[in-house]
Amino acid sequence: MSEHKLTIIPQTRVGELLDAYPELEELLFKLSPKFTALKNPVLRRTVGRVATLSQAAAVGGLKADALVNSLREAVGQERMEGSAGAGNYLSDSPPEWFRQENIAVRFDAIPIINAGESPMADILSMAGKLNGDEILEISAPFVPAPVLDILTGKGFRVFSVQKGDAALSYVKRS
Repeated sequence: MSEHKLTIIPQTRVGELLDAYPELEELLFKLSPKFTALKNPVLRRTVGRVATLSQAAAVGGLKADALVNSLREAVGQERMEGSAGAGNYLSDSPPEWFRQENIAVRFDAIPIINAGESPMADILSMAGKLNGDEILEISAPFVPAPVLDILTGKGFRVFSVQKGDAALSYVKRS
């Protein structure tokens, strides 16, 4: 299909991928309806610039290695063997540190995302204000993997659960 302009790996940024292989946009939409958010120019510029394919897989509810290999195959690259995954934040049960009564802030990011804007700065700001055992609850239409990766990199504890059409993510200082 395309010449090898970019080797597709889990750390490839979504924006880089679509710049190099614009024909992959429709495949992304087929792999997960949640990727149709990339049609929004604001989200495409913001999320596309920072989100890796591993993070996108978490958002789309896919395994990172399956996403990467589907994209690689579509452009004629060999499959990657082994796990291509990064942190999968979805959990069936809460971790030991989670206490419902410690939820200090509930943030509904759904209206912001549906308006085509990014809630990342708001989430980072709210997390930065957490004290002690306080927990931030984030409601979003998908697991906000890019911001959760940033928070875990800053030493926060995070996990997510799927609740109907929303993903609830929880953030606590370590």
